[in-house]
Amino acid sequence: MIVGYARTSTVSQVAGLEGQIRELETAGCERIFSEQTSAVGPRPILDQALGFVRQNDVFTVTKPDRLARSTADLLNMVDALTRRGIRLRILSMGGMELDTSQATSKLMLTTLAAMATFERELMLERQREGIRKAVEAGKYRGRAPDCPAKVRCRPGAASGRHRTCDRRP
Repeated sequence: MIVGYARTSTVSQVAGLEGQIRELETAGCERIFSEQTSAVGPRPILDQALGFVRQNDVFTVTKPDRLARSTADLLNMVDALTRRGIRLRILSMGGMELDTSQATSKLMLTTLAAMATFERELMLERQREGIRKAVEAGKYRGRAPDCPAKVRCRPGAASGRHRTCDRRP
């Protein structure tokens, strides 16, 4: 069975989630699990999807960052799936498709994941340097509050999220 997983970080990224689902359907996924949650928090639907897949299934995602938090996390997940006899298929890898049943794809995945981690670390270094300079110049005020003081946020009845800022109560 071909099983797909789609994730966006926030509920406001509806188009992104719909696009991933569309790609997974085009790739022939028979069952698609999707969620809108940050990669740093719990991902209960991912856990369900990983519990659902069985030996000889193909677990499909559009991009590796939809699945894993880091290079180590991705490689551990690939290893765990492989030990269970499940292939991982990643659709959007710079115009290529990677399938972990092939040695070359495993090499490419490891290399690309390491490069993504490296780029993320460089970006964070640049960000910290920019913040440091802004603090020195007296221009940095810190992160904007999640709930602007002008707006009173109340949890929405159905979703339990704040209506105006999308925060959980």
